[in-house]
Amino acid sequence: MLVLAFDTATPAVTAALHDGERVLAESTTIDARRHGELLVPTIEVVLREAGTTLRAVTAIVAGSGPGPYTGLRVGLMTAQGLATTLGVPAYGICTLDAVAYGSKLSEPFLAATDARRKEVFWARYADHRTRDEGPFVDRPADVPVAGLPVVGAGAQLYPDLLGGGGEVPPYPYAGALAALAAERLAEGVTLGPPRPIYLRRPDAVVPGAPKRVTA
Repeated sequence: MLVLAFDTATPAVTAALHDGERVLAESTTIDARRHGELLVPTIEVVLREAGTTLRAVTAIVAGSGPGPYTGLRVGLMTAQGLATTLGVPAYGICTLDAVAYGSKLSEPFLAATDARRKEVFWARYADHRTRDEGPFVDRPADVPVAGLPVVGAGAQLYPDLLGGGGEVPPYPYAGALAALAAERLAEGVTLGPPRPIYLRRPDAVVPGAPKRVTA
């Protein structure tokens, strides 16, 4: 097993390689505006550091969001393209699941990422492996925290409402995404395809009929 995982659903452009036992290499750049420019070089970095090539990869895993449309589609389209070229399967895993897995928490908690527009994407977890409900998008004040710890960048952005996020990594780093994917594949869990999780309607809409102009 050699899993190549990456995520572009947050400001973190992150990629990693996992051999089924450990993370071989990981690289991350925080830049919310250059996902398309940075992803392929980041993949090249982890391949070079691991001393391998794309042809050795046996599975592609991409973070499937939720996240802003432009960044999210970079990762998902790259996953589909690489899988087709290499003839290997491509999978998608919820980006919030990677944030949760990276927390290593064993008790109930919430994971939250920045959804922009003064909102957060969030989900509830029984532990770092098990999502109970979500994902959702809400204003921070409307997230039902109920005294639970909240991890992720969303918590750090709104500490008064969501608790600040503590020392847990704020982003879905690809090392955690790759480890989670490798664990699920080894357990025989059926992973879904790399399809985007959208929780909002697109901003672009089909124009309506032109208004009639009267003299």
